[in-house]
Amino acid sequence: MVRKNQASTASAYTADQIQVLEGLEAVRRRPGMYIGGTDIKALHHMVYEVVDNSVDEAMAGRCDTILVTLHADDSVSVADNGAGIPTGIQKQTGLPALTVVMTKLHAGGKFGDGGYKVSGGLHGVGVSAVNALSDWMVTTVRREGQVWRQRFERGRPVTEVEVIGKADKDESGTLQHFMFDRSIFDADVTYRWETLVQRLREMAFLNRGLRITLVDERPTEAKEMSFYFEGGVASFVRYLTKNRAPLHEPIYVERAFDTTTVEAAIQYTDGFSEAIFAFANTINTPDGGTHLTGLRSAITRCINDYGRKQNLLKEKEANFTGDDTREGLTAIVSVKLVDPQFESQTKVKLLNNEVRNQVESAVAEAVSEWMESNPREAKKIVDKCMTSARARDAARKARDLVIRKSALESMTLPGKLADCSERDAAKAELYIVEGDSAGGSAKQGRDRRFQAVLPLRGKILNVEKARLDKALSNREIQALISALGTGIGDQFSLENLRYHRVFIMTDADVDGSHIRTLLLTFFFRYMESLISEGHLYIAQPPLYLLSSGRDKLYAYNEAEKERVLQRFNGRKVNVQRYKGLGEMNPEQLWETTMNPENRTILQVTIDDVAATDRTFDMLMGSLVAPRKRFITTHAGQVRNLDV
Repeated sequence: MVRKNQASTASAYTADQIQVLEGLEAVRRRPGMYIGGTDIKALHHMVYEVVDNSVDEAMAGRCDTILVTLHADDSVSVADNGAGIPTGIQKQTGLPALTVVMTKLHAGGKFGDGGYKVSGGLHGVGVSAVNALSDWMVTTVRREGQVWRQRFERGRPVTEVEVIGKADKDESGTLQHFMFDRSIFDADVTYRWETLVQRLREMAFLNRGLRITLVDERPTEAKEMSFYFEGGVASFVRYLTKNRAPLHEPIYVERAFDTTTVEAAIQYTDGFSEAIFAFANTINTPDGGTHLTGLRSAITRCINDYGRKQNLLKEKEANFTGDDTREGLTAIVSVKLVDPQFESQTKVKLLNNEVRNQVESAVAEAVSEWMESNPREAKKIVDKCMTSARARDAARKARDLVIRKSALESMTLPGKLADCSERDAAKAELYIVEGDSAGGSAKQGRDRRFQAVLPLRGKILNVEKARLDKALSNREIQALISALGTGIGDQFSLENLRYHRVFIMTDADVDGSHIRTLLLTFFFRYMESLISEGHLYIAQPPLYLLSSGRDKLYAYNEAEKERVLQRFNGRKVNVQRYKGLGEMNPEQLWETTMNPENRTILQVTIDDVAATDRTFDMLMGSLVAPRKRFITTHAGQVRNLDV
């Protein structure tokens, strides 16, 4: 099709405007394509990329120690005792191999017949992307009796590869020291100790015998933590079930095939949720793939076969489904293979078809042998699956009853939905409000065009201690499901979500915090994609109204109140403390908490699913001891609770 009368537009697009980005300039121009953005998550991804290279050395059998240091100036160094990056001339480019690895995209020893049989870095962009996004980076290599070094600034080499000293003949390794470029990353981002601890602990679990140490030199008193696990993924499972009551010791399997090594650990607990995590070449694959399918199939088949053989499953009874056999299951499956095929460059799903059969074969053999050797524990598992099957049938009936109710019908429920007129879900918001009093203010103060309000009466059921069938008998949970429109369980569909922004709005006191935690537990256990897809938020109502004459200002915490008081310059100030949302009139609630132009909100995200799962186990589960330890440990940090 030819467009007419577009001469001015066409003449503006010329050959001169075609740009070729040389070297690593593409990474600096589009960092989101390489590390996922410029936020705090991307900042930590920089560390992961460098650490992953050292872990690849460990998987190649050339490294058993990694040291990660957060320096006082916010720079990071990662040192390993691997083989060290080669420093000789690379024939294809005529440059030192070290320079090539650090400055060329898609360069490395992990393609084809390179120096790594198994590795997590498959695209050759990791460390070079880190180099491009760093203000400076210094690489130091020990190998072949010498110490080599090269310095880079914003991805460009500013020195040659030079020898700076001698090393012992049997001494080797790589030290990467870099400072992220503050002109690229979001303002005020900094490394979080807890985030790095979780990731490095996970890497140590997945690489048995590898010691990873994290040192933080930024605080007044330096912190240090080391991770080393001889038990591999079996230790990982024990760690995840620490806050649950296990039914048996972990079932562990490790088996090598021609091009694949399968490692898995399985443990049932008295809980109701499943926690299964799958890894390929130590890369977490949150969307699963063939290795996860193989694990699940093997477990379901083995339990059904054992139940039939021992006559625990009667002839007229149906086989257990996958859902039945996964209730209370915690499992890790980790595969290391030569040529992994992922769904995309983000590596969220493994596609290798041969891996499914390999995992299923290895796990089925191990689980069958274990059940035959441990009949008492095996019967506990079958009994748990039996109870789960009965509860699943009850849950299906309860769920179907809830789903049949339209949002209009749910007006008769204790949680009375005041809907909005907007029918485009992308523009609509739902406020889940604590109590009828606050609900009344929210209904009057909202913008009826796009904001809906659902008041909840009292505290919803703690779903961490109850199966889905019991949760679905709770009227407040029924109201939530009907209002959101997504369904629940195997019929959950985010496509049917009626509001793309869902706000939890509770009082700023202990009860409000408890209700918020109960709601977060429900959403994490039964509607996790609502969180992972960015639809869930926490509203932030002010704690104080400070007024003097006609001037009024709001404060959201104690520290902000003190700052606001100073702004009145010694004038007499009336300080009103809001003990609940119901104390705010509709205009105030709109002005401070619901108006998109003024409100302060927190988006709920999940950085580490395994760590989040363990936290909910500890805080909301049936075991008291772990929760008591947590409260006792952190009591000194919580001094100003509103009771």
